[in-house]
Amino acid sequence: MIYRSEAGRRRLRELYLAELASWPVPHEQRRVPTPEGETFVLSCGPLDAPPLVLLHGSGSNSAQWLGRIPELATRFRVHAVDIIGEPGLSAPTRPDPDTDRHAGWLDAVLDHLGLRRTAILGYSLGSWLALDYATRRPERVDRLALSCPPGITKQRKGYLLKALLLAPFGHWGKLRTVRMMLGPGLSTVDESAVVARTVLMSKHYRYRGGDLPVFTDEALARLTMPVHVLLGELDVMWDSRIAARRLSAALPHATVRLLPGTGHLVPTDPAELEFLTTTTAGRRHA
Repeated sequence: MIYRSEAGRRRLRELYLAELASWPVPHEQRRVPTPEGETFVLSCGPLDAPPLVLLHGSGSNSAQWLGRIPELATRFRVHAVDIIGEPGLSAPTRPDPDTDRHAGWLDAVLDHLGLRRTAILGYSLGSWLALDYATRRPERVDRLALSCPPGITKQRKGYLLKALLLAPFGHWGKLRTVRMMLGPGLSTVDESAVVARTVLMSKHYRYRGGDLPVFTDEALARLTMPVHVLLGELDVMWDSRIAARRLSAALPHATVRLLPGTGHLVPTDPAELEFLTTTTAGRRHA
């Protein structure tokens, strides 16, 4: 059970459906059959535009992209995928991340969408899934744009101890924990909305436990496609400086940007859209 109660599941579902009702551009909603259960995909943008698959972060769903959709959908055929095992409209399945089951899941999604190759834009957990898929299926990934990807260094544990110490302080403690985890990047977005949503999510949803596997040098070497990575210098979950050095060494062709004064919540960066737009210009995919 990924939710703390049935009432909590209904509350988060109602919130998400209300957000989907405000989707800012015309779109299609699909229920895609996969080996891991039904997967919800929201598609928008010109049918003949280059494809772009969006993979959101942990404890979230495709509503994460609401603010970016108007711009993305003018340039791409966008497919926002609700990750399985997360609080969206996809199956609650959580495959073992040490296996290739997530790759098989994405195979089924892309096959259903008719995509032989696609660009992928991911944030946090979505970035890890994008990396996992690209290392196993490099022939199907046109390019990767990643924000705060796990799996490059081991996860830090200090912030978890601080979260435990704040837990007895009720709502105030939850607010402090969320601000600590998301970091200074909150100053560039609607802080109150992001914090309130994350606190509500933690009240009703059970986040994934355990560390995500760290990619080996051999796996990273398979990423021959263009790669663009954004890292928050002050991310409390992973050591971004070590991650930046490792990525730069393993992927000398990649663009790796360490954003000063930024935590785990990385703001939208114009260079990311330029990377996607420049490298996909003029291309069309089945």
